[in-house]
Amino acid sequence: MNKQCAVLTVCLLIGCVSAVDAEDYPHAFPREGTKQLFDNARVTAWRVQWLRNIPQPIHRHRYDMAGVYLRYGPIRVTSPEGVVSPDRPPFEVPRPYFQKKGVTHREEVIGFAADAPERLAIMFDVKEVSVAPVVATNGIPTAFPREGAIKAIDNERVIEWDYTWTQGRAVPTHLHDRDSVQVFFQGGTIKFTSPNGKVETQTFAYGDARFIPAGTIDAEEVVSGAPRAVTIELK
Repeated sequence: MNKQCAVLTVCLLIGCVSAVDAEDYPHAFPREGTKQLFDNARVTAWRVQWLRNIPQPIHRHRYDMAGVYLRYGPIRVTSPEGVVSPDRPPFEVPRPYFQKKGVTHREEVIGFAADAPERLAIMFDVKEVSVAPVVATNGIPTAFPREGAIKAIDNERVIEWDYTWTQGRAVPTHLHDRDSVQVFFQGGTIKFTSPNGKVETQTFAYGDARFIPAGTIDAEEVVSGAPRAVTIELK
């Protein structure tokens, strides 16, 4: 083998090793500070807290990710090449969020003041499943849009709505035409009434998350508090 061929062979081997290493990055979750809340055919739900002074591995987001930041806290984001992203200014919460799959980085609460808050979010790995929405019948409106709901994100994978229930303003019977996930930023108790008259009352707390199957039909009325949630409709 001549010198030129040897150099080319080494370069090819290095390239192959780099490609293998890149594929071997772990998925973003689980990692220290995360907890799986539920898992089904559409999403995996994670409670994510960025813990102070805990070194984290480089990871790759292998799914599109939707979620809600519940608490701001500074984090340092580093690429696989060691490049640190510029600090971003604080943001208001709740903050709906979406990120395409393939992002590779490390996120850490390292190098910040000891009294800096720790960022908190509920994140959903959105699986590679696409389901057509359920068609409304008998004139029943869809759950969203609705009066008072703010559309925060709308793309090819999700629609995200920020909504606060108000006592004395019931939400009429509606159809959840898409599989949805819901994250509560403010707690409270809501009464759900199905078309057959069945009543179910649920109390939600800050940070609670739930899955709503497509085809669910109900009316909603606040019993106590002023619940506020971000609802993520899955496309």
